[in-house]
Amino acid sequence: MRWDGQLLAGEAEPLDGGGQLPGLGTSAIRGLLRTVTTPEFAGMRFHEVASRSALNAVPPGSPMPFSWTINPYRGCSHACVYCFARKSHEWLELDTGLGFDREVVVKVNLVDVLRRELTRASWGGEHVAMGTNTDPYQRAEGRYQLMPGVIRALADSGTPLSILTKGTLLRRDLPLLTSAASSVPVGLGVSIAIWDDALHHSLEPGAPSPRARLAMVGAARDAGLPCGVFLAPVLPWLTDSTEQLDEAIGQIAAAGATGVTVIALHLRPGAREWFFGWLEREHPELVPGYRRLYGRGSNASKDYRRWLGDRVAPLIRQHGLNRPHAGRGVPGDDDSSFPAGSLPRPEEAAADEQLTLL
Repeated sequence: MRWDGQLLAGEAEPLDGGGQLPGLGTSAIRGLLRTVTTPEFAGMRFHEVASRSALNAVPPGSPMPFSWTINPYRGCSHACVYCFARKSHEWLELDTGLGFDREVVVKVNLVDVLRRELTRASWGGEHVAMGTNTDPYQRAEGRYQLMPGVIRALADSGTPLSILTKGTLLRRDLPLLTSAASSVPVGLGVSIAIWDDALHHSLEPGAPSPRARLAMVGAARDAGLPCGVFLAPVLPWLTDSTEQLDEAIGQIAAAGATGVTVIALHLRPGAREWFFGWLEREHPELVPGYRRLYGRGSNASKDYRRWLGDRVAPLIRQHGLNRPHAGRGVPGDDDSSFPAGSLPRPEEAAADEQLTLL
């Protein structure tokens, strides 16, 4: 979805002595209201825009288990090296590397636009998912506080909702989500990919620690909300040993998660180049193996995915995470009955493209 397809006409505030935004031509900033830099977000810039729409329709025929998404932000300060959404910054004519981490687009009028859209006679109240592109609870949410208004608008209109996040700021909204769950299906999913502290700091330097995210799962469950965990992405030779997977799945079960979804690293264009740059710097000995596993595609080989499935299946049974979950409305865009804790990416939705174990 291109930048100018989502924006209303506006004026850009001069930057750095009158220059325009790096990577953005004149036509690409028609909806830019202003750009903000603040000391508490050193090295980051927030590009505030007026959006024409809040609800994004999933293309017909998509394998995704939902029809609608909401993305309050573009770009993400979690700065995960492997983030599949990096390519979306290219569509906005912004850099997909450091620019994705530091140049965050904020739809400041999102809640007002959403409320208008939800009152249309044509709105059918289908499940709406958040966190399917960039994280709605990244650090910018602490400043802009868009999610409480989004949650209220969806709940007030009788619309089922789900959220997938790494951001521990979700805890702020647990009372609101609990209230919403009394009238609509609500599902939560937390992504915890890297459990080793050094690897976490290297691969997802802006994201909350794995322990903090695990504690958030426990808090959500204590609040009575369904909350699954995405053990994703699993990194070949870095996080896929039996010991590592057993430890991770055991901690997920102990936190009370309603399910676990295990997915191997996916390297879509944009993320692929950025990740391989990191791999060449940090683990050059693994580069040949990764090139064999991924070839020219985005997915690890089918043999690797089958191998991973065979490895984790007994661990999931052992820790009791194959039990039926309670609740509906999981991180997903369109189907409110989709199991909590399971949200496939579009390119991973085919049976041989993903491993979903609940």
